[in-house]
Amino acid sequence: MNNLISCKDISASYDGMNVLNNLTFSVNEGDYLCIVGENGSGKSTLVKCLLGIKKIDSGNIIMGEGLSQTDIGYLPQQTQLQKGFPATVKEVVLSGCLNSRGYYPFYTSKEKKSADESMQKLGIFDLKLRSYRELSGGQQQRVLLARALCATKKLILLDEPVTALDPLASAELYSVISELNQKYKIAVIMISHDIQNSVENASHVLHLKKTGYFFGTSNEYLKSEIGSRFI
Repeated sequence: MNNLISCKDISASYDGMNVLNNLTFSVNEGDYLCIVGENGSGKSTLVKCLLGIKKIDSGNIIMGEGLSQTDIGYLPQQTQLQKGFPATVKEVVLSGCLNSRGYYPFYTSKEKKSADESMQKLGIFDLKLRSYRELSGGQQQRVLLARALCATKKLILLDEPVTALDPLASAELYSVISELNQKYKIAVIMISHDIQNSVENASHVLHLKKTGYFFGTSNEYLKSEIGSRFI
């Protein structure tokens, strides 16, 4: 099984305070890693480090062969402004190709095909001409997930994807993410506060604490002292 990301003894700070200390974990092809932890434990800082937005203070982040930080499909937390974005579903999904296309001003037929395939995988192809801002919260998250797929063939990073969704929409999105992971073999890194439901779907768990961390399989997490306290 090929390694996609290896983080070895990484440390990082935020506003002059250490929030990640000597953190070591890895993500392989086909993994579904759930990252959990209390507020202030470093989840957001870790996301920025993985995407190359923020530099680590020490340690190493090693990308596997054929993967760079710009090849990670990223679904950020959605803001109120983004929810009202005046574009069609297809335009939003296509924008996921921007990182890989350089300065070429027009989308290629290959990119358009990739967008169509991503929308089909997410069950939103029939919505492609609809206005993004007219969609429900669950539909918008599917659109943004399709956008993330356009940026990658290997790994998606999801930051609190079910925040503000109702229980039914959350369950449906979890199901779609699991299908992407299991059927299409796309590795998933998901930041979540919803530990119970997230761990049910994950193959591995990284639980960040202000003092130390846990990294292991979901089964190991459920049997661990910290896992038993939170589940």
